[in-house]
Amino acid sequence: MSSTTGTRGESVTPANSAFDTVADTTDVTALLERGRALSTPVLRAAVDRLAPPMDTVAAYHFGWIDAQGQPADGDGGKAVRPALALLSAEAAGAAAEAGVPGAVAVELVHNFSLLHDDLMDGDEQRRHRDTVWKVHGPAQAILVGDALFALANEVLLELGTVEAGRATRRLTAASRKLIDGQAQDISYEHRERVTVEECLEMEGNKTGALLACACSIGAVLGGADDRTADTLEAYGYHLGLAFQAVDDLLGIWGDPESTGKQTWSDLRQRKKSLPVVAALAAGGPASGRLGELLAADAKSSDFDSFSEEEFAARAALIEEAGGREWTAQEARRQHAVAIEALHRVDMPQTVRAQLTALADFVVVRKR
Repeated sequence: MSSTTGTRGESVTPANSAFDTVADTTDVTALLERGRALSTPVLRAAVDRLAPPMDTVAAYHFGWIDAQGQPADGDGGKAVRPALALLSAEAAGAAAEAGVPGAVAVELVHNFSLLHDDLMDGDEQRRHRDTVWKVHGPAQAILVGDALFALANEVLLELGTVEAGRATRRLTAASRKLIDGQAQDISYEHRERVTVEECLEMEGNKTGALLACACSIGAVLGGADDRTADTLEAYGYHLGLAFQAVDDLLGIWGDPESTGKQTWSDLRQRKKSLPVVAALAAGGPASGRLGELLAADAKSSDFDSFSEEEFAARAALIEEAGGREWTAQEARRQHAVAIEALHRVDMPQTVRAQLTALADFVVVRKR
């Protein structure tokens, strides 16, 4: 596989990589659109239950209206989690529709975390628009996030089935891990050094846990046993680590036109993401110089006024120390572990191919 050390804005894996084999025969866009089409009406109905103005604020966050309250066709995200939840149901031999409540519940929890994360991280842009806290204020971002979290559990529990209870337990466990991961992420920003193992644990909590839940919750609602659900969860967990590794690459080298975030966004927030942590652990002149700069940055009173060139210099040192290449390789390694888990579940070959294609999509995406 060729090098991934191109300039900012390039794909994190080459276009002619081995990941393209299944994606060429499976329409990933159609899978994502199906997930969005089946889950969005139920998601909108759930959001409509919120008291004003939370219903309007949530609708803005999801891209259904603009800042003035007018209908909009905003970017509601990639819809990877809903697509996985529906495929999870089909992997268990149920209809895709059986996974819809799980898809909606996971999407509600995911967006609860985005609302709070944007505020905690000070992010002013998401999906090419101003974030909720910037438009409606921090209080509304907190309240609407809390409300979405509560709705997620309601959507499942109101089904009133044994399977719904099992699904809710998985969702609440994943939510707790997600919150653990965000707490770790914030604490790492104030530490001079973080180990690669600590970073992977944090990202497994922050991203892997909820993707793992998405990959098992539909199967549980479709009547799958715990062994099947656990194996699908393992697929989702390692897929989540691959997803986050790619996110970390995009957080430094992603094209703002594609990501909807500022240039060098993770560096601006002093995030100890995988490329940074791997570069600091690598040793050598570039690693040493990077460590000196980041230690000085932590004490700097004018960090917020750094120029593009200063952030670009730090990104170049991360790349020179090997942090970019190591993270790209880790994304591929986690992808391979995820695919291996799929072969331990008896499922229709079409569904297996679709789950594989979605995993490929996660690793070659640009946003």
